[in-house]
Amino acid sequence: MGRARRRIGVLGGTFDPIHLGHLVAACEVRHRLALDELIFVPTGEPWQKQDRQVTAAEDRYIMTLLATDRSTFGVSRVDIDRTGPTFTVDTLRDLHAQHDPADLFFITGADTLAGLPTWREPDVLLELAHMVAVTRPGHELDAAPLPPSALTTVEIPGVDISSTICRERVARGEPIDYLVPAAVVEYIGKHQLYR
Repeated sequence: MGRARRRIGVLGGTFDPIHLGHLVAACEVRHRLALDELIFVPTGEPWQKQDRQVTAAEDRYIMTLLATDRSTFGVSRVDIDRTGPTFTVDTLRDLHAQHDPADLFFITGADTLAGLPTWREPDVLLELAHMVAVTRPGHELDAAPLPPSALTTVEIPGVDISSTICRERVARGEPIDYLVPAAVVEYIGKHQLYR
């Protein structure tokens, strides 16, 4: 009798900085979908963030490592080590090649998923991974632009934290304790990020 294919969750993002909302979503999806592994993938050069300065990829990678318990989550450098803008289809191709045979589950916010038709090679994305839309309690998922068999929606506990709020608080000299893991607070302070 053959071994079942591994089920791997993929949570990509700028993680500028990673915060507890990201970790809560990852934990909930891993549990609800019975994933064998969940991998955080910090973007290298996020094409959709051209309008603002993004913290160096290496700093964002290190903060993601500091924030995650490696017995529960993995962190991948595939997007940081690839040159050029980061596109989800490239991320999934690289991870598929590294982890084949495995079933990939790409995790993103329900609001972000609405833009899927504008992403690079959306049909290929659906061949490479099952889409997982995370949403907060009381927020309905708008009509998703993909077949129901290609999408799972997971309602996660409401955690109203964003990376933008964290950066703005640091810039104003306000604390971000308990919004991001303690090791990330320390790293931001030591490296004077977001000031």
